[in-house]
Amino acid sequence: MTSTLMPADRAAGPDPAADRGTVLPAAVWRGLVADHETQIGQRTDAHAARRLAGQKHPVEDFLFTYYPFKTGQLKKWNPGAGIRLELETDEDRAYVDRRWYRTTGNLTEVDLESWSTDRGDGARFIASLLASTLDREANFGCFGLHEWAMVYRMSEDERRHQQVPLRLSPAETDAVVERHRIQCSHHDAFRFFTAAARPRNTLQPTREGMVGAEQPGCLHAGMDLYKWAMKIGPIAPSALVVDCFDLALDIRTLDMEASPYDLRGWGYGVVAIETAAGKAEYMERQQNFSHRAQALRRRLLAALAAANVHPA
Repeated sequence: MTSTLMPADRAAGPDPAADRGTVLPAAVWRGLVADHETQIGQRTDAHAARRLAGQKHPVEDFLFTYYPFKTGQLKKWNPGAGIRLELETDEDRAYVDRRWYRTTGNLTEVDLESWSTDRGDGARFIASLLASTLDREANFGCFGLHEWAMVYRMSEDERRHQQVPLRLSPAETDAVVERHRIQCSHHDAFRFFTAAARPRNTLQPTREGMVGAEQPGCLHAGMDLYKWAMKIGPIAPSALVVDCFDLALDIRTLDMEASPYDLRGWGYGVVAIETAAGKAEYMERQQNFSHRAQALRRRLLAALAAANVHPA
């Protein structure tokens, strides 16, 4: 199963690199707000219903638990840096009465000065990480073994996703780890390796070394673009945030289909990376996601540049 909500399904909204200084009439940006809220509802309503019912989802919950952003944050539409919005009514003013916006007369825009004061250091780190990853050679030979390393030599009652069975027996699952070369470069994936699996990784990535280690073939680096888009707040236009969310969901699908878990009961396929055919499918999909991620990195860097934030 893959996400069917692609960028072409919605209005793109303004691009800060192309439209810096643009004034959007109230009727125009209200329409973009309504469209954005509809799109976010399509992506989050099922999760909200499951949460109320106390139900878990082994694939989609990741975007709402691992990444600490509430649905309400996603629903707030932002035009991006340098775009001014015309205000006609009290409702218009109420919508933009929030942090990091500045209103003068009947126009409002992101207040770059206050945003930079609060978030500038973090934004420069993000810009440096994006730029260094953009320019680095991609590695497509990891085959998603990080998920296997997260259950290596783990007992049944210790592993995540208790509601989902393993595709192979515990011994067969461990054997997949033992006969492959593991080369995970992403710190936030590596830190979830079991103690027995950590020495098997050819790399020992750290949070401090992210800028020097992150590479564009990494699935987790691609998923994290959603995190970085949200972290820079109103600087990233909401159309870009949604594109990053969609990529994260599509990548998460492959991440779990290639994992040791059997998700067929949830409507997903199997990418059996322990076989030659599975490895070939994994690499093909991984390369496609890497191309999408690189395009999004460029757009995120353009959004940051529109706010005068550049790599250190």
